Parts: sequence; C-alpha cells; structure tokens
Amino acid sequence: MESLIIRPGHLTAHQTAQQLGIGLDGVRQLVRRGQLQRSGGSPRQPWYDVQDVTALVVKRATRDAA
Repeated sequence: MESLIIRPGHLTAHQTAQQLGIGLDGVRQLVRRGQLQRSGGSPRQPWYDVQDVTALVVKRATRDAA
C-alpha cells in the first residue's frame, strides 16, 4: 500500500516505475546502480524527486533515440 501523504515534488516508487516504463524491480536496480536516489519516505515506501525522475526519463529517451 502506498503512502497517501507525499511531499510535493516527489513520486512514489509505483509512480516512478510508471514514468520510466519499468517495474518496481527496475526502480530498485536503478537505485542500486546509483542512477536514482531516494529523496524521502521510508525504506519500504521510498519517494523519488520529480526532477531526478524526469532527468532519467529524458536520458533514457535520448539514449533510445540514438
């Protein structure tokens, strides 16, 4: 169950996965590889900064277009 209260400018893990077009395991892998950092929440329900996720979406789209 996701947190109902989240700070503005942040996304839940589920929202982040949806924006990136990947699953929750993919989000965890991005964190492990240092490509994405948690910016709040709890260990079980992390939040990610919208700007970080957007930058990653753009980076992945640019890589796929090349």
